[in-house]
Amino acid sequence: MKILITGFDPFGGENINPAYEAVKKLPDVIGGAEIMKVEVPTVFGLDGEVLREKVSACRPDAVICVGQAGGRNEITIEQVAINLMEARIPDNKGNQPFDQKVEEDGPTAYFTSLPIKAMVKSIKDAGIPASVSYTAGTFVCNDLMYRLMHLINTEYPAMKGGFIHVPFLPQQTLNIKGGAPSMSAEDIAAGLKAGVESLVKDLKGIPQDAGEAAGATH
Repeated sequence: MKILITGFDPFGGENINPAYEAVKKLPDVIGGAEIMKVEVPTVFGLDGEVLREKVSACRPDAVICVGQAGGRNEITIEQVAINLMEARIPDNKGNQPFDQKVEEDGPTAYFTSLPIKAMVKSIKDAGIPASVSYTAGTFVCNDLMYRLMHLINTEYPAMKGGFIHVPFLPQQTLNIKGGAPSMSAEDIAAGLKAGVESLVKDLKGIPQDAGEAAGATH
């Protein structure tokens, strides 16, 4: 069993991105599944090309894309991606699309195929704050989730996939007036690991209790 986990490179003037910093800290095997890690560019379109190449090369059973959501105070697993690119700031190639579709002929939205409520419960059981989110935004994070789900729905129907947002690292908040929520890379990695463990159980067909711990955010 193979699970591909992606994290973005730094963007928006930052020199670090908590997504890939945490992904790098994950073990190479979780629950018996091989974990493959890749950094993707924070660039509309190019993010999906890098993902497509990696999926084609290694044919994972599931893909989890991870991105930064500054201002959130917990790990949030996204339920839905929308067919819209609308950038508040330029991406790392200077692109700043507005009111454009991710896929011209794609559906309005895609829902994740990850067992997100069970994953949230697993993360919270590990002592890490987590919840389900119902908006991945309209920047490159949503772009990559939509492209992933489009790839799954059009080419790899047996593969599962989705997106997880993580908070700032503490050092990213030092110059933010009034401060901002943050979480250490170690805690983010621990939360991701717990979520992956739940995903592996799902892939193996092991029943799980999602409980009442899913919650909601944003």
